[in-house]
Amino acid sequence: MSDALRDEPFEWLRVPSISTGGGDPADLVRAAEWAVAKIRRAGGTAELARPVEGGNPLVVGELRASSREDAPTVLIYGHYDVQGAEPLDLWDTPPFEPTVRDGRIYARGAADDKGNFLPL
Repeated sequence: MSDALRDEPFEWLRVPSISTGGGDPADLVRAAEWAVAKIRRAGGTAELARPVEGGNPLVVGELRASSREDAPTVLIYGHYDVQGAEPLDLWDTPPFEPTVRDGRIYARGAADDKGNFLPL
């Protein structure tokens, strides 16, 4: 995998968007803003929405097919938040510092939460 291909998802995986005990709400906003920017860079529209006071932000966006008005709709439903990474001593490398081993990316959220949004 080239460095250029890794840079973007690694940037997102480095955001410790922990939504349970010990997470920083500002990191959740930062992760959500990253997703909004990604959709907009791809030519879509996106915004942050807060469903309830104090709730975590949702990313709501649309990226339309460029060549056909009757193209089917594809819905991506996922989440950018992750569970805490404790106990840290069970990690071979820091959980929010993506590492490639044997062709696989290891980081908190790489295989599920954030990884499903941005497949490699």
